[in-house]
Amino acid sequence: MSASSLNQAEPAAPSAAEAAVARESVQRLGEALAAANDTVRLHIEERDGTDRTVPVPSAAFRLLFSILSEMAQGNAVRVIPHHAELTTGEAAELLNVSRPYAVRLLDEGKIPSYRVGTHRRVLFKDVMAYREANYRARSAALDQLAALDQELGLI
Repeated sequence: MSASSLNQAEPAAPSAAEAAVARESVQRLGEALAAANDTVRLHIEERDGTDRTVPVPSAAFRLLFSILSEMAQGNAVRVIPHHAELTTGEAAELLNVSRPYAVRLLDEGKIPSYRVGTHRRVLFKDVMAYREANYRARSAALDQLAALDQELGLI
């Protein structure tokens, strides 16, 4: 399969056989991940019997390990570049909210967006920045509630 034949926009759902191979891969690659420095060398055995070694940056190796871990559990996986443009539906899916709620976040300016014709687009990095900020705000509120509970002797 050539790199150009890969469609990154579609999630890759593993078959049962692929999930089994992914489980084996995760087990074997886990040790290499622990010892990974700047570069990991993967040994590839071609179908014709020839061998080659491919250098892989450790960051990409960690990503590969994460992908295989998800596939081992039967989960669909999709790689999204940081600069990717998303539809409102895709943004909603990443935030685990309804599409109308995601549109409201865009309308309120909580997530930057722009229009392409009549359609809205949002950058992946902006959705992830909102998600992280929202998570931090919720965690801080929860910490305040826990402190208040302790102060009032409720726990």
